[in-house]
Amino acid sequence: MQSGILTCCPADADTRFMAAGAIPSKILVILHQEHSTPGRIGRLLQSHGLSLDIRRPRFGDPLPSTMIDHAGAVIFGGPMSVNDADDFIAREIEWIGVLLSEEKPLLGICLGAQMLARHLGERVYMHADGLVEIGYYPIRPTAEFLHLCRRCGASPPSFVYHWHREGFDLPKGATLLADGDDFPVQAFQYGPAAFGIQFHPEVTYAMMCRWTTRGADRLVAPGAKTRDFHLDGWFQHDAAVARWIDGFLRLWVGLGQTRDAGLPAGIGAASVPA
Repeated sequence: MQSGILTCCPADADTRFMAAGAIPSKILVILHQEHSTPGRIGRLLQSHGLSLDIRRPRFGDPLPSTMIDHAGAVIFGGPMSVNDADDFIAREIEWIGVLLSEEKPLLGICLGAQMLARHLGERVYMHADGLVEIGYYPIRPTAEFLHLCRRCGASPPSFVYHWHREGFDLPKGATLLADGDDFPVQAFQYGPAAFGIQFHPEVTYAMMCRWTTRGADRLVAPGAKTRDFHLDGWFQHDAAVARWIDGFLRLWVGLGQTRDAGLPAGIGAASVPA
């Protein structure tokens, strides 16, 4: 296992540090559409006592030059590509260096994961046969991912929700956490606190209904699932996804809290079965 794999869990650390005001309790949320929301992830972060600083760089919102006032950042998805020529995409990809240099927790979701991969020098590309992943697809956790999930007390999901037509190669120095069939890199960790996932654990049932209605033209792409499979898949697979992302976010936030409080990265690990 690569050194630096996240092993802490904030089971008893998070509320103590936030109540004491010793560390930032604000998460930077980066969205890419005017009416997008952070969905389930936003709700869970707030339930853990964190506030959300929502910014949309695509529409002119600035990104901070330092993360000193934030406990971490979540970069969500969007319909654009990291290969587009828009200035805001280039600026956002470059800005990821602020998070990495300060070792603040970063969670990149779909487009956010692709931006992290591009920042680390990897290509982002369409499938050679034009296939997409739109709907629920299986992923296979690596030994490192299983270890992380034991620390956060939640089993990894076996099927996750996707909405993308591009993938990326594993960045050099990163640890593969999950792979898949058509798009091999499904989740990875880089350094002590940066994670990229190709899938969408933030999606609620209402969001899925909107996506499959407004994006109905995408459902006929090669490899995409029909709308019925999306909605049926929610009832089959979402409970496992919900349990996993809740446990993961506790773990992820705890890494930033222990770092900002000057405590060792393993704090709280004994309170969760290893």
